[in-house]
Amino acid sequence: MNDPNTIQIHEVAPRDGLQNEAEIVSTADKLSLIHRLIEAGMHDIEVTSFVRPSWIPQLADATEVVTQLPQCEDVRFWALVPNRRGLERAIAAGVNHIATFMSASQTHNQKNLNRTQQESLVGLQRVHEIAKDEGLQIRAYLSTVFGCPYEGEVNPTATVKLSQALLESGADIIALGDTTGMANPRQVSEMIHLLQSEGVPTERLALHLHDTRGTALANAYAGFQAGVRCFDGSVAGVGGCPYAPGASGNAATDDLVHMFESMGVNTGIDLEKLTETGLFLAETLNRTLPGRYHQYRAATHSLVHRKLA
Repeated sequence: MNDPNTIQIHEVAPRDGLQNEAEIVSTADKLSLIHRLIEAGMHDIEVTSFVRPSWIPQLADATEVVTQLPQCEDVRFWALVPNRRGLERAIAAGVNHIATFMSASQTHNQKNLNRTQQESLVGLQRVHEIAKDEGLQIRAYLSTVFGCPYEGEVNPTATVKLSQALLESGADIIALGDTTGMANPRQVSEMIHLLQSEGVPTERLALHLHDTRGTALANAYAGFQAGVRCFDGSVAGVGGCPYAPGASGNAATDDLVHMFESMGVNTGIDLEKLTETGLFLAETLNRTLPGRYHQYRAATHSLVHRKLA
């Protein structure tokens, strides 16, 4: 992004946020969530995943969701695809922006995808080639960059090599994932600077942070200081990875927007409308959601309604 005081938020609640929910959310409620996010000012929304329905039943309605999306010229709708078959389904549904994924940790990659890293990379190179031929934009997720629940520390060199290979295969953006919230601000800063020193353009990096240990905002700020201007968020902090123990709590979009806007950094997001979206989602899921700003607003919202009653 050209303006250093502007950041981009990539909203993942409809996909990463909902995929761990045990109770199936209706297609209508998913579409309502997406509409509300658009009204709040979101321009990048990850709406679903074309994985095998038996893997993640919550997202079995991927085609139904995509084919009912509103026509918005300034909004990019993204869908996660695991392989060539998923890509074919996404293209048939009319998706123009895809996300792919693999892990910086060999063990997590094996647990998540039942493949070695090399096997995943070869498969993704083919997926990226087809996607580019179709004129699609590609976002490549690299999970467990800052630590693995199975291996512990992950060698930063693996992240550098995989990032370079994914960019060479056609990825437009590399999203660095702190899959179980193990990162600290110094680690984030050092990883970004290492990638920069190895020729990975900062404008092609995004941070996908989790708040499992309460460090998501600090890590986002460290990434911002290092030059990153794209951050993933999930409204009210909903979500996590079903293949990474303890991966609850995506970075809450509300928290990111509140922090950056308070710093004078433009997000383009209407925080009040975003808060209302979080309240809608909490009501839909019938449970408390972990975002800090969301919980503050939920408490004040409840207090106002009690006084009105």
